[in-house]
Amino acid sequence: MGIVNVTPDSFSDGGLFLDAGRAIEHGRQLAAEGAEVLDVGGESTRPGARAVSAEEELERVGPVVEALAGPGGPGALVSIDTSKARVAEAALDAGASWVNDVTAFRGDPELAGLCAERRCGVVLMHMLGTPRTMQEDPRYDDVVDDVRAFLAERVESAVSAGIEEERIMVDPGIGFGKTLEHNLELLLRLGELRELGRPIVIGSSRKSFIAKLIGRPAGERLGGTIASNVLALVAGAEVFRVHDVRAVAEALHVAEAILGRRDWRAGGVG
Repeated sequence: MGIVNVTPDSFSDGGLFLDAGRAIEHGRQLAAEGAEVLDVGGESTRPGARAVSAEEELERVGPVVEALAGPGGPGALVSIDTSKARVAEAALDAGASWVNDVTAFRGDPELAGLCAERRCGVVLMHMLGTPRTMQEDPRYDDVVDDVRAFLAERVESAVSAGIEEERIMVDPGIGFGKTLEHNLELLLRLGELRELGRPIVIGSSRKSFIAKLIGRPAGERLGGTIASNVLALVAGAEVFRVHDVRAVAEALHVAEAILGRRDWRAGGVG
């Protein structure tokens, strides 16, 4: 899953792809590098990020989703990274296939019903609080147990809203209301989330916990990103949300060959 941030304030690439034309070209490049899904977002969810209206979010992502998901697009699935039903509806109308909601349907009560009606894929993520408050002294009894219980409840709620279980994926929310220790514990014990029976999405790319370990700015955290994604693969993750698609895809390809999950004779990434 390649990240297409159409925002001025995302932690890693904020402002680089705010222009629709540059965002579209970036999405095409990520697809060429091996991204099977392009995750388009118009509202930053970094700690302390300001909220934006549905109108502003739509203005940012609308042309990008239309170009990447419509005729003439690069052929990758398109995911809309939003917690607003109005934005998701427009993106689905434009050809998006997934809705990636960091609030797990808690932000907009209409979003679950929309996803059920449209029969799209959904990603439900764990977050403590909101992007504005999530890093204010996050605490857990046991972070893995708490995250698993939260995701189990959100999956049940989504199914109750009419979403078919096979369309649901879960994301533990690395960096969303977690300390360094919480993030490391989640990654170490990621396999315990397989008990939920749903595909696991991991989003560790360039996150600040890597900086705390190696002391590098956002654009220089590729090594940590690769390490965390390869170990997540070993633990059972199936979707990897990343900025650096080619490097991570190649690392996962080699790891799968070593693990015997891919026929190395076939060659190539994809």
